[in-house]
Amino acid sequence: MDALPSFYDDLDGFRAEGWRCLAEGVENRHSPFHTPSLATVDAAGRPRLRTVVLRAAEAGEGRLRFHCDRRSDKARELAESGLAALHVYDPPAKLQLRLEGRARLHRDDALADAAWAAALAMSRVCYGVEPAPGTALAAGDAYALPDEDPEARIGRENFCAVVLTVERIDLLYLDRRGHRRAVFWREGEGWRGTWVAP
Repeated sequence: MDALPSFYDDLDGFRAEGWRCLAEGVENRHSPFHTPSLATVDAAGRPRLRTVVLRAAEAGEGRLRFHCDRRSDKARELAESGLAALHVYDPPAKLQLRLEGRARLHRDDALADAAWAAALAMSRVCYGVEPAPGTALAAGDAYALPDEDPEARIGRENFCAVVLTVERIDLLYLDRRGHRRAVFWREGEGWRGTWVAP
């Protein structure tokens, strides 16, 4: 029989494991935590869901960062509500992580400049696509990509970094001997948590 993970009955260890997986997702593009699903709500109150690439995870600050095109529905929805949720499930690890919090868009500040400078040319080129994301096209290829010149700033005007300050974490670990689920929430500068029924 497989050994149970060290966090199985350790509440603080469970939260630490969630942040460890997120940090690994930033570095490892093969990790399920590299591409969580982002949930927002549109102006009509309809839920919207899409995949983003996790670019930073700061456990101490309780913050995550991903990028988006400021012309997108995603950016508009985040700017209007300031709220977002992320979801990821890792089948081999049998671990689900849901996070909720406040999102802030960084467009023309030092954080956005640093994120742009660190981005690969092949990532930057996505922000120079014309027309804007979500625009109806006459054909599937009726859009233009800019050159991948690493020195070019084409697309920088459309780029924004999104920082999600996590306010709630819901972790679920699946095991035939008994699932474990815990919820954590911000309390001042720290976190409080409790086990909950799976």
